[in-house]
Amino acid sequence: MEIIFSHPEYLWALFVVPIVVLFHFFNLSARKRRALQFANFEAIARVRGVEIYSRNLTTLIITVLSLVALVGALAGPSLVRELSSSKSSFVIAIDVSRSMEATDILPTRLDAAKSTAHDFIETLPSGTRLGIVSFSGNSYIIHPVSSERSSVLHALDSVSINPLGGTDFAEAITTATNILEDEEYKAIILLSDGQSNIGDLDAALTYARQHAVVIYAIGLGTAEGGKTSYGFSKVDEDSLKAIAYETFGEFYRAIDANALATSFKNIEEIKTGPVSQDATPFFLIAALLLFLLAYFISTGHYPLFP
Repeated sequence: MEIIFSHPEYLWALFVVPIVVLFHFFNLSARKRRALQFANFEAIARVRGVEIYSRNLTTLIITVLSLVALVGALAGPSLVRELSSSKSSFVIAIDVSRSMEATDILPTRLDAAKSTAHDFIETLPSGTRLGIVSFSGNSYIIHPVSSERSSVLHALDSVSINPLGGTDFAEAITTATNILEDEEYKAIILLSDGQSNIGDLDAALTYARQHAVVIYAIGLGTAEGGKTSYGFSKVDEDSLKAIAYETFGEFYRAIDANALATSFKNIEEIKTGPVSQDATPFFLIAALLLFLLAYFISTGHYPLFP
């Protein structure tokens, strides 16, 4: 279980907590000094001092907790837990940049990816919801998430190399996450050689986590690399590993068609996945109740009791 914040910048407001604590003890010390001017504080302490101090400390703790809950609510919390995901919805995001025409996986990286993805779709249970996204410098929704298998397969067959632009993982992840928005269990299968050079990947991964999307990244290519129209292309694992790790997924290395097929089979056999729930109402309710409790304790008013 994990709490993810959609607006983590608001968490900087937690720096006000030590200021509140310091102000509390400064105020308490000032009150003691005033009391000493007009009364025998030691005699008072024997009668009520312990109670006063205890009550003030309890009020401080509750006030601090209420502030933490309020700041947490402003930061947009979501509770992410892992549950059974036997009916996941998948978006297959395929890299169509020029590096995917490399021939180290025959006939090409892209053709091998399409062929194996085709077989994967065929083996999925009837009714599994699927979508197709292609990406290079820009991302395109080739097919929205649907249970119409024949239509999805036809869309997959139409995917081809885009000779323009670079490779933008960030836009691909954001696009795939958006078309999975109404699905219960969400998974992206990212097929690429890992050579991303455009976009804000950190922001895209945060967006995917907020929507409880798990990404399985498959790195296509050999260590030696493959020939393309512009030279040799080698697989870059680092960014793909980071994508999988940051979204609770898995990274698979595919150096040939058999390894690619095994990667898809392993993904199919995974039976759990993250589910996200908006936790903002819980934080707001907790903050309100704690504020009220602190007020009643500090004033000595307990309206629910005679």
